[in-house]
Amino acid sequence: MSTETQSSDVYSVYKQNVQKYFENISKVTPQYFQSITHLQEECLKACEKSINASVSMNQEIAKKSGLTTEIPSSAKSAFVDANKQFVQASTVNNQIVKTTIDAAVQNIKTFNDNVNAFADLNKNIIQSWIAPFTQKN
Repeated sequence: MSTETQSSDVYSVYKQNVQKYFENISKVTPQYFQSITHLQEECLKACEKSINASVSMNQEIAKKSGLTTEIPSSAKSAFVDANKQFVQASTVNNQIVKTTIDAAVQNIKTFNDNVNAFADLNKNIIQSWIAPFTQKN
């Protein structure tokens, strides 16, 4: 379906250009999100591999130099408990962010459902302001 018309009315030209813009954005956005998701996954993998390589290197140095790597059980418990708390806090934070995003999406949907009603209301207000100044035949 072609939206091309030869109208030179400023509003028609504006509407055609806005429509073309959003058609293009609709095509490009999924590719953009796919690329960003792939980038994030690769960054996470690189971070995890870097940390694991660093730990392995330090472990090898300690082993070859004869350093003891045993830690007291209380320290081990503290590390494990701290990590559990961190993971739990991260999970709660992610749930809050997701809930906030879902609420924002719902608010935008509600706005979209009502935008025509807002426009009609504004048209009626403008008409009531202009009516006293328009000539009646």
